[in-house]
Amino acid sequence: MKLLSVAIPCYNSAAYMSNAIESCLVLGDDVEIIVVDDGSRKDNTLEVGKDYEARYPGIVKCVHQENGGHGQAVNTGLANSTGLYFKVLDSDDWMDKDSLVKVADTLKKLYSEGTVVDMFIANYVYEKVSENRQSVIRYTNVLPQDRVFTWSETKHFLPHQNILMHSVIYRRQLLLDCNLQLPKHTFYVDNLFVYQPLPYVKTLYYMNTDLYRYFIGREDQSVNEKIMIGRMDQQMRVNKLMIDCCDVMALEDEKCRRYMIKYLTMITTVSTVLCIKSGTEQHLAQKEELWQYLKDHNLELYKSVKRSFMGRRMQMKSKTGRKVILKAYGVAQKIFSFN
Repeated sequence: MKLLSVAIPCYNSAAYMSNAIESCLVLGDDVEIIVVDDGSRKDNTLEVGKDYEARYPGIVKCVHQENGGHGQAVNTGLANSTGLYFKVLDSDDWMDKDSLVKVADTLKKLYSEGTVVDMFIANYVYEKVSENRQSVIRYTNVLPQDRVFTWSETKHFLPHQNILMHSVIYRRQLLLDCNLQLPKHTFYVDNLFVYQPLPYVKTLYYMNTDLYRYFIGREDQSVNEKIMIGRMDQQMRVNKLMIDCCDVMALEDEKCRRYMIKYLTMITTVSTVLCIKSGTEQHLAQKEELWQYLKDHNLELYKSVKRSFMGRRMQMKSKTGRKVILKAYGVAQKIFSFN
């Protein structure tokens, strides 16, 4: 059994996927790199993946699937994985090699001591290459460092400190146990990937190292604001799946429950802001429908989200209120370098 399985979903990624693959090869036989070609048609993504598989047998595995979108590629990666731990690496991103070695050494040490944590967390870095600027997301003020801990020991997460796909490594069996299946032909499923397993997480470990390098800046990137507005239906689908995936308010672990409410509030805020920025009647109606959906499906959760700082502001429906929402969102973009 491999220590770590890394799934790399690829769709017309031939121009940059090698950087992602190469960044993981530093682990040698400890890693299983699963390159998933999501039915690429515009370039030789599959051939690049197969070339790495031939050059690194037993380490790189290239799997082809009919186009099913990012979520289905993650599903395929998980289905073909055998590692003790599982991580997703987008094809235009990369891992810091020194940090990856530190993480792997720690996971091996824990395993030798008879410990397998449910969730391993490390820092991630927004890489705005076009602006020659970086922004590091750390959790040093929130999580204990370099030891196993539980939710009860976590502190207050700041608005920019959500545990995203970039920062998390899950125990693979935990993902199977929670029946994680991401929807096909849907972007933004990375939020569901992180969110749905959280109630199953009992043990955590945080290392203050800048592991994941998150590339920001391509015009065709899924988190490009214009593209997100054009894919509003998919953003809404993921938002609703997060609402439905578990009864958050019934969770006994108070800290986990609080964190999941905060995370859902963030995603619902993003959905709301994008609808307002679009300004079309269709998107403004979708905004109202989303909040009604939350209210109808989990009234207690709706009340908790609405009571939050951001939740209260998202209810502002006047023109002045919308301007306040958009201004706050713009400030957050500049500070935290997302989109």
